[in-house]
Amino acid sequence: MLKVKSVRCLVSDIPIPDWVHNTLERANWVVVRRDVVKDGMVPVGIRGSTRSLRFPAYLPMDAIVEKVEPELLVSQLRWKTSPLRSKMKVLEILDELTAFYSSFAFSWGPTGSIGFELATGFPAVHEASDIDIVLRAPKPLEKESAQALINFHEQFPVRLDVQLETPFGAVSLVEYTRASGSILLRTSLGPCLVHNPWEGGEGNDCCFLISGSRLSISRHAAESARTPCCRGNHG
Repeated sequence: MLKVKSVRCLVSDIPIPDWVHNTLERANWVVVRRDVVKDGMVPVGIRGSTRSLRFPAYLPMDAIVEKVEPELLVSQLRWKTSPLRSKMKVLEILDELTAFYSSFAFSWGPTGSIGFELATGFPAVHEASDIDIVLRAPKPLEKESAQALINFHEQFPVRLDVQLETPFGAVSLVEYTRASGSILLRTSLGPCLVHNPWEGGEGNDCCFLISGSRLSISRHAAESARTPCCRGNHG
C-alpha cells in the first residue's frame, strides 16, 4: 500500500470519478497494481466502498508519502492492536497462520481488505471478508508442501486466497497444486500461461491472454520487453 500526498497527484487517461476523490479524502492510500511502470510512474489502484468500485491510475514517485508492504504487517503483528480484533474473528486466524507459516520460513503478508485496514487503520474488513495472502516464493515450492498449506487453510471458516509470488509473477496456490499442465501466471505484462512459474529463459514460453485471444511469446522476449516494476502489494 502507498500513502499519497493528494488525489491531485493521480495521473489517468480518463476522468477521475467523484467517488475516487471522496475515498482519498477519507483515506489517502492506494494499492500497487500489477502493471508496467509508465514514464517512471507507479501503477496504482483505488479501492471504493464496494468490490465493484476499483479505479486504475498512475502515481509519480515523488507523490508517495509512505509505503507499507504486507510483510511489515506480519513483522509488526498489526492485527494484535487492531480495535476490531475482539469483534472480527477473521483477524484471529492471522495468529494461526503466523505460527504455521513459520515452519516453512515463508516471507508473507495479508493483502486485500484485511491488509488495507491493517496498513491504513481505515475500516475495510467485515465478518464475511476473505483472507487474501501473498507468499513470497523465490524458489519452487514442492507440490506436497503446497497441498499441506491447502489442507491447513481448509480448517478455517473463511476462504483464504493465497498467491505465490515467484520471480516472474504470481500464481494461485490452489491452481498451482492442482495443475498438471500449463498454469496462469499473473505478470506485469498481463496474464500468461506457463508450464513452470519459476522458470525464466526460452525454455518456458508464454501464452499471453489478450482481450480473449492468445499471443504466444517466449519468456526471453517477454522479459526483454518488460519495464522494471516498482514492487509492492498487488491487489
